[in-house]
Amino acid sequence: MLRIILAASLLAGLGSAAPAQNRPSILRPEVVAQYPHDTAAYTQGLFISDNQLFESTGQVGESNLRRVELETGAVLDQRDLPGRVFGEGSTRIGNEIFVLTWRAQQGFIYDANTLEQTDRFTYPGEGWGLTTDGQQLIMSDGTAQLRFMDPQTLELTRELDVTLNGRPVRRLNELEWVEGEIWANVWLTNHIVRINPEGGSVTGIIDVRDLVPQTLRNDRDAVPNGIAYNPETGQIFLTGKLWPVLYEVRLPDES
Repeated sequence: MLRIILAASLLAGLGSAAPAQNRPSILRPEVVAQYPHDTAAYTQGLFISDNQLFESTGQVGESNLRRVELETGAVLDQRDLPGRVFGEGSTRIGNEIFVLTWRAQQGFIYDANTLEQTDRFTYPGEGWGLTTDGQQLIMSDGTAQLRFMDPQTLELTRELDVTLNGRPVRRLNELEWVEGEIWANVWLTNHIVRINPEGGSVTGIIDVRDLVPQTLRNDRDAVPNGIAYNPETGQIFLTGKLWPVLYEVRLPDES
């Protein structure tokens, strides 16, 4: 019931008060292919780099960073996060992979080739999702605001308020940079919002309700959470926490 209420609240932001030409489109993705996904993976971060799939998972004592074989879902390499932290979003810049934690106010840096930890960093507040535009880290913290950080100094460079027809969009979770847009799962809903990285307005909504496995639709934890875009091929992959499947999808023509 809570997920339904939150979804309705998000869509209410489309309201009839907004001119029709300014209302974000709502699209349902079309499934291109399906791949196995570890049902024990509490997916918090997902990304593709150099045609390799990486995933960061959550839960205290179970959080890890892993390299995954796309076709089989097999874990090829894995590193447990230090201490009893709750892992969150992840992304790669250069030869470094950055991983957030939820409430520990610290992140970890790994070598992208070996997955060995090389450093750590701190930040105020909570860590949720993480992506990059290739120059800066972009982080969500569960609010309606995204933080941009310099990957060398980890200093905050700017903040972006995310709005849908002027209303803040809260609970922004897993993030992905997709062809000049920021895509964000909205926690406890079946929606991905497409965000203009300049002004923060939501330009479109992706409704993934049809992708949620039937057996998990009443599981509050098993929400959609995981977006990976392969810039080399244009492929888009979606999954969720504890889901048995990773979907390759495409969006229907918006014209």
